Amino acid sequence: MSKFGELLHTQVPVLIDFYTDWNESSVAMHPVIRDVAAALGDKAKVIRIDVDKNQELANALRIKGLPTLMLYKQGQMIWRQSGELDANTLISIVQGQY
Repeated sequence: MSKFGELLHTQVPVLIDFYTDWNESSVAMHPVIRDVAAALGDKAKVIRIDVDKNQELANALRIKGLPTLMLYKQGQMIWRQSGELDANTLISIVQGQY
């Protein structure tokens, strides 16, 4: 989990998508997350974490519903939501943190 902490301490906001490949809503978010990453460019970091491969981290963060999206700024979680969102909504949430 120390690597996770290192990912969060950046000058730009970090959007994290916790997903699995067998969850229909998670799969539906794949193109949305890709579009968000492309739209934000280097103004934010977008990370996808497979909960099946990172169960210890998912348990520590109490990930229950999928997908779960989190936004960190300077190492602190400032927003969290489970479920699907559209790209424009996500982009607006992240852009509000520049």
